[in-house]
Amino acid sequence: MVAADLPPGYTLRRATLLDLRALHRLERVIFPRDAYPYFELALLFLVPRIINLKIVAPDGSLAGFVSASRGLSCERGWIITLGVAPAHQRRGLGSALLAAAEARLKRPFVRLTVRESNLPAIRLYQRAGYSVVARQPDYYRDGEAGLIMEKQLAVISSQ
Repeated sequence: MVAADLPPGYTLRRATLLDLRALHRLERVIFPRDAYPYFELALLFLVPRIINLKIVAPDGSLAGFVSASRGLSCERGWIITLGVAPAHQRRGLGSALLAAAEARLKRPFVRLTVRESNLPAIRLYQRAGYSVVARQPDYYRDGEAGLIMEKQLAVISSQ
Protein backbone atom coordinates (compact mmCIF):
# COMPACT_ATOMS: atom_id res chain seq x y z
CA MET A 1 0.00 0.00 0.00
CA VAL A 2 1.32 3.41 -0.92
CA ALA A 3 0.11 6.81 0.23
CA ALA A 4 -2.29 6.95 -2.72
CA ASP A 5 -3.89 3.74 -1.42
CA LEU A 6 -4.73 5.17 1.99
CA PRO A 7 -8.41 5.29 2.91
CA PRO A 8 -10.12 8.55 1.87
CA GLY A 9 -9.17 11.48 4.07
CA TYR A 10 -6.01 9.91 5.54
CA THR A 11 -2.64 11.46 4.69
CA LEU A 12 0.92 10.25 5.12
CA ARG A 13 3.32 12.95 6.28
CA ARG A 14 6.72 13.38 7.84
CA ALA A 15 6.46 13.48 11.63
CA THR A 16 8.38 16.26 13.38
CA LEU A 17 9.31 17.29 16.87
CA LEU A 18 6.03 19.22 16.95
CA ASP A 19 4.24 15.84 16.91
CA LEU A 20 6.11 14.55 19.95
CA ARG A 21 3.37 15.13 22.53
CA ALA A 22 0.66 13.46 20.41
CA LEU A 23 3.01 10.63 19.49
CA HIS A 24 3.88 10.03 23.15
CA ARG A 25 0.18 9.88 24.10
CA LEU A 26 -0.55 7.44 21.29
CA GLU A 27 2.49 5.31 22.10
CA ARG A 28 1.18 4.92 25.68
CA VAL A 29 -2.25 3.86 24.42
CA ILE A 30 -0.92 1.34 21.90
CA PHE A 31 1.96 -0.03 24.01
CA PRO A 32 0.93 0.41 27.65
CA ARG A 33 3.72 -1.90 28.90
CA ASP A 34 6.39 -0.87 26.41
CA ALA A 35 5.86 2.78 25.49
CA TYR A 36 9.05 4.69 24.96
CA PRO A 37 9.66 7.37 27.58
CA TYR A 38 9.16 10.94 26.37
CA PHE A 39 12.91 11.68 26.30
CA GLU A 40 13.68 8.60 24.19
CA LEU A 41 10.94 9.50 21.72
CA ALA A 42 12.40 13.01 21.50
CA LEU A 43 15.76 11.49 20.56
CA LEU A 44 14.12 9.85 17.53
CA PHE A 45 13.62 13.35 16.13
CA LEU A 46 17.08 14.60 17.04
CA VAL A 47 19.31 11.72 15.96
CA PRO A 48 20.34 11.75 12.30
CA ARG A 49 19.39 8.81 10.08
CA ILE A 50 16.00 8.30 11.77
CA ILE A 51 12.90 8.40 9.59
CA ASN A 52 9.70 9.52 11.32
CA LEU A 53 6.38 9.29 9.51
CA LYS A 54 2.78 9.73 10.60
CA ILE A 55 -0.67 9.19 9.21
CA VAL A 56 -3.15 11.94 9.92
CA ALA A 57 -6.83 10.97 10.17
CA PRO A 58 -9.60 12.88 8.40
CA ASP A 59 -10.35 14.73 11.67
CA GLY A 60 -6.71 15.88 11.93
CA SER A 61 -5.77 13.52 14.75
CA LEU A 62 -2.73 11.25 14.76
CA ALA A 63 -3.87 7.88 13.41
CA GLY A 64 -0.50 6.14 13.30
CA PHE A 65 3.26 6.54 13.21
CA VAL A 66 6.49 4.78 12.41
CA SER A 67 10.12 5.48 13.28
CA ALA A 68 12.86 3.66 11.42
CA SER A 69 16.63 3.85 11.50
CA ARG A 70 19.09 3.69 8.66
CA GLY A 71 21.70 2.95 11.29
CA LEU A 72 25.38 2.78 10.51
CA SER A 73 25.11 -0.21 8.21
CA CYS A 74 24.49 0.03 4.49
CA GLU A 75 22.95 -3.43 4.72
CA ARG A 76 20.23 -3.21 7.35
CA GLY A 77 17.60 -0.79 8.54
CA TRP A 78 15.44 -1.17 11.63
CA ILE A 79 11.82 -0.39 12.32
CA ILE A 80 12.08 1.13 15.80
CA THR A 81 8.40 1.58 16.54
CA LEU A 82 5.19 1.36 14.55
CA GLY A 83 1.69 1.85 15.86
CA VAL A 84 -1.85 2.63 14.78
CA ALA A 85 -4.47 4.10 17.09
CA PRO A 86 -7.12 1.53 18.04
CA ALA A 87 -9.90 3.58 16.40
CA HIS A 88 -8.02 3.47 13.07
CA GLN A 89 -6.86 -0.15 13.00
CA ARG A 90 -7.91 -2.65 10.34
CA ARG A 91 -7.76 -0.05 7.55
CA GLY A 92 -4.34 -0.87 6.13
CA LEU A 93 -2.59 2.00 7.90
CA GLY A 94 0.03 -0.24 9.55
CA SER A 95 0.89 -1.75 6.17
CA ALA A 96 1.11 1.71 4.62
CA LEU A 97 3.44 2.98 7.34
CA LEU A 98 5.63 -0.11 7.06
CA ALA A 99 5.89 0.16 3.27
CA ALA A 100 6.64 3.89 3.43
CA ALA A 101 9.40 3.36 6.00
CA GLU A 102 10.93 0.51 3.99
CA ALA A 103 10.98 2.65 0.84
CA ARG A 104 12.74 5.50 2.64
CA LEU A 105 15.27 3.26 4.42
CA LYS A 106 16.82 2.15 1.12
CA ARG A 107 18.49 -0.86 2.69
CA PRO A 108 18.58 -4.44 1.35
CA PHE A 109 17.34 -5.82 4.68
CA VAL A 110 14.98 -4.43 7.30
CA ARG A 111 14.55 -5.83 10.81
CA LEU A 112 12.18 -5.20 13.68
CA THR A 113 11.39 -6.68 17.06
CA VAL A 114 7.88 -7.64 18.14
CA ARG A 115 6.43 -9.13 21.32
CA GLU A 116 6.07 -12.88 20.97
CA SER A 117 2.43 -12.59 22.08
CA ASN A 118 1.51 -9.77 19.66
CA LEU A 119 -0.12 -12.02 17.08
CA PRO A 120 -1.88 -9.26 15.08
CA ALA A 121 1.45 -7.45 14.57
CA ILE A 122 3.26 -10.69 13.72
CA ARG A 123 0.61 -11.47 11.09
CA LEU A 124 0.95 -7.95 9.64
CA TYR A 125 4.71 -8.35 9.36
CA GLN A 126 4.43 -11.85 7.87
CA ARG A 127 1.98 -10.57 5.23
CA ALA A 128 4.52 -7.85 4.42
CA GLY A 129 7.23 -10.47 3.83
CA TYR A 130 9.00 -10.59 7.20
CA SER A 131 10.07 -13.84 8.82
CA VAL A 132 11.41 -14.66 12.26
CA VAL A 133 15.21 -14.84 12.33
CA ALA A 134 15.79 -14.95 16.09
CA ARG A 135 14.06 -15.07 19.46
CA GLN A 136 15.34 -12.78 22.23
CA PRO A 137 14.39 -14.20 25.65
CA ASP A 138 13.52 -11.58 28.30
CA TYR A 139 13.60 -8.79 25.71
CA TYR A 140 10.75 -6.78 27.24
CA ARG A 141 10.67 -5.29 30.74
CA ASP A 142 8.14 -7.85 31.94
CA GLY A 143 10.32 -10.75 30.76
CA GLU A 144 8.44 -11.62 27.57
CA ALA A 145 10.51 -12.70 24.60
CA GLY A 146 10.88 -10.57 21.51
CA LEU A 147 10.90 -11.99 18.01
CA ILE A 148 13.39 -10.44 15.63
CA MET A 149 11.88 -10.43 12.16
CA GLU A 150 13.62 -9.59 8.92
CA LYS A 151 12.62 -8.82 5.36
CA GLN A 152 14.89 -8.83 2.35
CA LEU A 153 13.98 -5.84 0.18
CA ALA A 154 16.62 -6.23 -2.51
CA VAL A 155 18.83 -8.94 -3.84
CA ILE A 156 22.48 -8.23 -3.19
CA SER A 157 24.65 -8.90 -6.21
CA SER A 158 27.91 -10.74 -5.67
CA GLN A 159 30.32 -8.92 -7.92
